[in-house]
Amino acid sequence: QVQLVESGGGLVQAGGSLRLSCAASERTFSMFARGWFRQAPGKEREFLAAISWNGGSTYYADSVKGRFTISRDNAKNTVWLQMNSLKPEDTAVYYCAARNDVVAATNELQYKYWGQGTAVTVSS
Repeated sequence: QVQLVESGGGLVQAGGSLRLSCAASERTFSMFARGWFRQAPGKEREFLAAISWNGGSTYYADSVKGRFTISRDNAKNTVWLQMNSLKPEDTAVYYCAARNDVVAATNELQYKYWGQGTAVTVSS
């Protein structure tokens, strides 16, 4: 069964950093574009960042541009989200996703595979 497993969430003070990881269970994911999304309490899930299959193209939401960085290592079947200068409004459950296409996308409907989520809490 195809799986995406996130890790790295936790509690951090405002201004701090966290690095989220998303490991895929199958080598085929090395050919898939990947994305990160989040959902805060009472809000809809929102796009954060996406990366093409080879890392050649990346996209970011305006809310995280300049603070978050998406990267991947296909040899490790892993994608990361480096989050710096965290703010209380970044508090949410963070999800990684994969789509069976080499091109990155910003719409969650274009992603077929999802992880279980990892919680991030930023205290003020």
